[in-house]
Amino acid sequence: MAALAVFAAHFTLVILFTAVHHAIRRRRTLPVVVRNLDMGGAGIPQSPPALLYRRFLRKLLHLDLPAHAGLLAALAAGAWQPAGIGFAVTAGLAVAAVVALLGQLRRARRMPSGDEVIAEVNRQLAGYRPEVALYFSFASVSRDFMYQVNMWIETLEQLDRRPLIILRERASFRFLGRTSIPVLCVPKADDVAQLELPELRVVLYPGNAGKNVHMLRVAEAKHVFIGHGDSDKLASSNRVSKVYDEIWVAGRAGRDRYQRVRHAISDSAIVEVGRPQLSSIRLHTDHVPGPLPTVLYAPTWEGWSDDDCHTSLIPMGVPLVEKLLAENVRVLYKPHPLTGKRSRAAAEADRAIRELLRADNERRGAQETEAAIAAVRPRLAEIQARLGELSGRLAGDDAQQTREARPAGLDGEAEWHELRAEWHRLFWESRGPLGHQVIVKQLPTLYACFDQADILVSDVSSVVADFVASLKPYVLTNANDLPDADFRAAYTTAGGAYLLDRACTRLPEILDSVRTPGRDPMAPERRILKEYVLGPDRPTSMERFNAAVNALAEKATAEQEERCEARQPVVVELLG
Repeated sequence: MAALAVFAAHFTLVILFTAVHHAIRRRRTLPVVVRNLDMGGAGIPQSPPALLYRRFLRKLLHLDLPAHAGLLAALAAGAWQPAGIGFAVTAGLAVAAVVALLGQLRRARRMPSGDEVIAEVNRQLAGYRPEVALYFSFASVSRDFMYQVNMWIETLEQLDRRPLIILRERASFRFLGRTSIPVLCVPKADDVAQLELPELRVVLYPGNAGKNVHMLRVAEAKHVFIGHGDSDKLASSNRVSKVYDEIWVAGRAGRDRYQRVRHAISDSAIVEVGRPQLSSIRLHTDHVPGPLPTVLYAPTWEGWSDDDCHTSLIPMGVPLVEKLLAENVRVLYKPHPLTGKRSRAAAEADRAIRELLRADNERRGAQETEAAIAAVRPRLAEIQARLGELSGRLAGDDAQQTREARPAGLDGEAEWHELRAEWHRLFWESRGPLGHQVIVKQLPTLYACFDQADILVSDVSSVVADFVASLKPYVLTNANDLPDADFRAAYTTAGGAYLLDRACTRLPEILDSVRTPGRDPMAPERRILKEYVLGPDRPTSMERFNAAVNALAEKATAEQEERCEARQPVVVELLG
């Protein structure tokens, strides 16, 4: 009976602790989460100690172990002293935990109100005076979607005008890459409306989302859809894009793609700016082949529709990899981050391919490779930990991160790039030139995989358009077995591609383009296609993108001044 009473009391204290914890968490939930702005003036109190605040249930539910141990010892010894000690320890620790957290609740009551936090954010924005904003929202945000923002960070950092990043989902804040740009995460539309951005002239949108309307209402700014990659998918020429003032595409191919959507997008609203992200990709002429041809297989995901040919994984992924292994090549398999999220067939094909590559690595004698991987694993982990420290992501809850937010300078930028380069060097050296690799994490990057590959096999996607920058051979899967002429007419990037039928009968012939020097009949087509898809090499894409931002910002400023001048006579007339 005593044991039951103690366990019941312990469980009651756990419930009380949980209620107090939730009360603290509610009070510490801010309307805005901030990075790279000085929020010291907001008066946000320190976060409760991690021992009390983080993963608290896992800790509290284990506090009954002393009572259990004491009870068992008492039953075994026939004496009640061990039980009494165990009961006292369990009850005492549970009471102490609740009392300690109640003290933290008193501190949490000093949290500033939502209006006070937004007022401090606006004071900081008034000092920073942002002119360009990258605005991002997605219904189901995770690390898988944040590549749409992270791919633009370095481009934003090189602009002439002061940039700002605005996110709409709290989860996205955790997966944002390293940046010195001020970042605001504003989940509620009412709070977005309270942001004071009088000098904001250009808003860039990497994705189409319903919450974009909350920023599109800003009449003083020009709104631009920049997307997250140029591809021949229908989503890359969406009629929804009419809501933006301009649409920025990489090259002439993007312009022509939108023009095929009749009466939807004005030609004057389309601006060709290139793809600044691709400047680091190694050209075909600078590539040094390894002992085996390296094939990068990077299928897209299954998409939102039920078309099983949206991704090659479902209709032909497994036989394709089987035939590649029979051709004695090295395979780098990098599926889309969302592969298998919606389709069980895609998930099963993904698992089958991974198993095929694992088994073939064992057949080739992966023991030596495993030893090399084990040797560098501690250093890779050390580098990743340091990259996490340099990323700007701080420990603690959203309120604690905002409390410790400070303007980020260039400190650590050189170290960041050096460490990423070292990580990639160690990764590829330890894997050797023969072993297959399944790449599903953030590192190594997609563009690092481009540099390793001799040839790409992919589906219709922006991955292909980006790979065109390297001028290396690439293959598009034609899972529906359309006639070549029809397929090339339907998809721009097919103009420089080798086309692979569903049965993969052309695969040996295609691989000859990388095995035999001079046997690459599509090389001239790729050189023509590169400029058509990505624009000219000069001026550079970064220069063109920056010029487009400047021109649109000046246009927005001029229109704002005209509106102000037009208003003045009306005001004078009303006043007198």
